[in-house]
Amino acid sequence: QVQLVESGGGLVQTGGSLRLSCAVSGRTLNLSAMAWFRQAPGKEREFVGRIGWKVGNTYYINSAKDRFTISRNNAKNTVFLQMNSLKPEDTAVYFCAAGLVGATKYDYWGQGTQVTVSS
Repeated sequence: QVQLVESGGGLVQTGGSLRLSCAVSGRTLNLSAMAWFRQAPGKEREFVGRIGWKVGNTYYINSAKDRFTISRNNAKNTVFLQMNSLKPEDTAVYFCAAGLVGATKYDYWGQGTQVTVSS
């Protein structure tokens, strides 16, 4: 089992920055990748980006590539999502998710943290 707890959400103005954190506990030795998703009101959950837990390679959706950065601190079992130049359309609940070695999907999810970008 893996437990995930997000933090760092809040209200920010357009153009501002936020850094979300995801504290990971449990079977961290079996982690393959960590990802961030978001869900805006009335919309489906959307993949934002991922980071390989051991190698640290990253991948982002196009709308996040130049503004968001995912990093991790393996010693502290924490994953970060640095978000810069925020736009109102970034408003959503942000979730971190964990995928284990050998898994084909993200099996573990945090409870989410609200990010609201005001115009």
